[in-house]
Amino acid sequence: MTRTPVKAAVRTLQRARTAARGALLWGYEQRLAREVAAHGRLPRHLGLILDGNRRYARAAGIQRELGHSFGADKAHEVLQWCLELGIPAATIWVLSTDNASRDKDEIAHILMLLEQEARNLATDPRIHANGVRVRAIGQHDQFPPTVLAALRDLEEKTAHYQGMRLNIAVGYGGREEIVDAVKAHLLSQARAGAGLDEVARSLRPDDISAHLYTADTPDPDFIIRTSGEIRLSGFMLWQSVYSEYYFCDVYWPGFRRVDFLRALRDFQGRDRRFGK
Repeated sequence: MTRTPVKAAVRTLQRARTAARGALLWGYEQRLAREVAAHGRLPRHLGLILDGNRRYARAAGIQRELGHSFGADKAHEVLQWCLELGIPAATIWVLSTDNASRDKDEIAHILMLLEQEARNLATDPRIHANGVRVRAIGQHDQFPPTVLAALRDLEEKTAHYQGMRLNIAVGYGGREEIVDAVKAHLLSQARAGAGLDEVARSLRPDDISAHLYTADTPDPDFIIRTSGEIRLSGFMLWQSVYSEYYFCDVYWPGFRRVDFLRALRDFQGRDRRFGK
């Protein structure tokens, strides 16, 4: 007869502890937000490698596809955080060229999410109220026509905006980007009548930079990768020569605002010398 009151008391204590932890976390998050705002220095261009969707799903005991769906929802949250802070540009890496070798059903689900999210962004009031220009960067030749149409519609509806730049890296690989930039430069020089020897002698880093997918966006100051992996895996290889890196142990769907603010505070504490 005494078990029920004891169990009720335990549950009450557990709820109280959970509420206390939540209040402490909320207080810590608010302090971080004040510190980041007071410092003032933010990345001009933030790179985000959205890693860990599948491992998040596995750890949570849910379907793999749900991990990608939760990851898409998290990208919307992080966009809001960037808008609130006034970060001028962000590039989020959604799907790499290497990912094409994954299970066909998984890739189909990711592309379905991409189409769905592109259509959502095209009508998202935040995008239009903040003048966010959205572009999809990468190699998209093999994407289904409906996905291409959704991405094209999103780009067209935001092409005239002068606010935040949001690049969605999908079907993207850093080596492929550099190869595409070199090809574009060679073709432009050939159309101008230059010979190969002349092009080789005059080639400069700026010639490659001018043809990158992100040619009209500053190089990323700061790159965050979730999931605990400590590598770039080909993300913006050319542009990241002077980037600061931050590797976060949490899987992407579990990435919290407090994690985001902690990363930014870390960035603000670094002394960037650019090789000098």
